[in-house]
Parts: sequence; C-alpha cells; structure tokens
Amino acid sequence: MSTLPLQNGVHALPGTDRYRQRTRISSPTASTVVCNGRRLINFCSNDYLGLAQDPDLKDRFKQAVEAYGVGAGSSQYISGYSEAHEALEETAAAITGYDRALCFATGYMANMAIQSVLMNRGDHVFVDRLAHASIYDAAILSRSKLHRYPHLDCDALEQQLDHAAGGRTMIVTDGVFSMDGDMAPLPELSSLASSRGACLVVDDAHGFGVVSARGAGTLAACRVPVNKVDIYMATLGKACGVAGAFVAAGNEIIEQLQQHARTLIYTTAMPPAVAAAATVGMNKAFREDWRRKRLYERIRQFRQGASSRGLALSASETPIQPLVLHGDRRALEAGERLFEAGFLVRAIRPPTVPEGTARLRITLSAAHSSDQVEGLLDALAGVTASLSE
Repeated sequence: MSTLPLQNGVHALPGTDRYRQRTRISSPTASTVVCNGRRLINFCSNDYLGLAQDPDLKDRFKQAVEAYGVGAGSSQYISGYSEAHEALEETAAAITGYDRALCFATGYMANMAIQSVLMNRGDHVFVDRLAHASIYDAAILSRSKLHRYPHLDCDALEQQLDHAAGGRTMIVTDGVFSMDGDMAPLPELSSLASSRGACLVVDDAHGFGVVSARGAGTLAACRVPVNKVDIYMATLGKACGVAGAFVAAGNEIIEQLQQHARTLIYTTAMPPAVAAAATVGMNKAFREDWRRKRLYERIRQFRQGASSRGLALSASETPIQPLVLHGDRRALEAGERLFEAGFLVRAIRPPTVPEGTARLRITLSAAHSSDQVEGLLDALAGVTASLSE
C-alpha cells in the first residue's frame, strides 16, 4: 500500500460539511430528473435553453454516429479531425464574428490552451478573483505572474496594471460568472486593455447563446465589438445543449493555438457526432428566439416571486440565481429539504465560492414551466424560514 501522504485533509473530509458527493441521475438531464429512484424537478442544470433533449439535436447525433462512428479515434492532428469539426469551427466563427475558431473537447482544455500557449515567465496575467477555476489553473500552467483583482473592480485592476513591470499583459474574465450570475464590466475592461496594450480574454461559457437580444453573449449585451476583445471562449454544453468548447480569435492567435496547444495536440478529439450535434445546437440557440424569451420570462417570474416572499437574491439578471445562506450546514440542510420536497437544487460551498457565502445555486431554463417555478418559490420560502441559524 502506498505511503504517499494525502494533502488538503482529504482523509478527514467524509462526514464534514465540505465533503463532495456526486449525485447519480438515472434519466435524461431535463427539467425533471430521476435521482435515487425519485422524480425531481431539476433546478441545477446549465441547460439554459432546454436544448439537451431537443429532437433535432438527437436526430443529428444519431445520423452522425452512423456516418462517423462513436469516437474520433485519435488526435485532431492524426486522423481525428473530421468535416463535422470543421463545420463546427466555421459556424462558431461566423456567429461570433471572429476570423477563425478552434474546437476543444472541454472548456477547461480551451482555457488551459490560451494562457499556456500565449503567456510565459516574465509575463503578467490579471484575473477577476471570482473567475472560473480553469482560468486560474491556466495562469499557473503558463508560469506567468498571476494577479488577482477584486471582483468587478476595474479601479483596483488599473492600479495593478500600473505596477506591473516588464513582459506581456493579459486580462482574463468570465463574461457571466458561474456562481453569482453577474456580468463582467466589459466596456471598462476593454478600455483598460486597449490603453495598456493588454490582451483581453473573455470566457463566455454562461453568456453565449443566453444573454443579449440574439443570445450573442456578453460582448453584445455590453455593446463591445469583437475587435475590442482579443480572444473569446465559449462552451457548447450549456446553452447549446451538447458538449465541448471553442476559442474564437484572429488568424494569428488561432494559428499559435493550433501549433502549440497541448490540450489540443496531445488528446483524442471530441467525437465527430458531438461536433455535428453541437453545430445544430449552436444554430438553434441563435435562431430560435422563443427559447430565450421563455427563459427570461422564467427569470422575471422567479425574481419577482422571490422578492414577494422575502427571499434575498443576488443582483443577477441571468439564469444563475444564487440564494446565499452563508453557513455550509445551512446550505446543505436547505438542499436536503428541497430534495424531500421534490426539487433538485445543489448546495455550493467553499472553496467553490468564498468563505461565508455558501449558497443554493438555482439555475433556470426555458424548459421549466411557470408552475414548476412557482412550486420552487413556495418550497424555498418554507425551507429558508425553518432553517437553523
């Protein structure tokens, strides 16, 4: 048996309020799911537009499996790059307005590629303190000097930029922050990046297909043109209903990533059937405006209902609606009681969120009915009123 010492107190976690446990689902991911033999209304999925169970996506996936098989078989640079991948990249570039796009198997891998290829020792990477973990891991991998600036605080970022000496500079932010649902101040960030000669990177995993009138993401919502954001990354497993990610940028940056991104070169490509279904999902996300309209009806309904019931929500106008309960035990207890009431809502605790901000992360979807949202609101009001301090 190995005597390798375990770090981070892993051996002590079971039975504590920080112990992570997976939830096994035995049904498709939809507005309702079967968990532990019970049918629950699902309010913790990122399937914002309800496309994960769309018949057109299913049909395209089945057709592509027949045409290409189940797996890609190898790296994109051996024999794993198909016409389905090419079509996905062309669609992403056309929709976002960038010169080119490059597809990755996951958003994590896409973020790791950006910084590890473009930044190095002696360079400076500035990251919003609440940015996704993959952005921070990418900064560490790049060996650059990592600077964390306070959440959404462009004045603090400006001061940090002024004190950074030597090397190249990159600013990286989420477009919509995954745990709070608020949006990055992209006009101010793009102005700072331009004035300092910094590369600006936006991870729009939770904004692409969701925010702005056409679902064009946070750049459109903030009225920031694509030529003011050097690199745009988005995932395909949220609004688009499938899996994977893409990076969109100018020709030179995409060429650098193609030649040097280890998370692209040294891994099996995403299955062609996934790429084919993702292309359909992307097109439907942008063409079927009724999905976004229904989603925002549910968001307004939820926020108004929460206000009338005295539930203190964060200032989010996106599908991500956190209800901060502060203590880990309170958040866990609320999640457990909601489960018993027939709702699946997961408790989010540190280190995923800052200390003292444990919460229920409620996510809304176009697939939810008005009655389902009302039912959740009533359950939340009852549960939170009876929580122990």
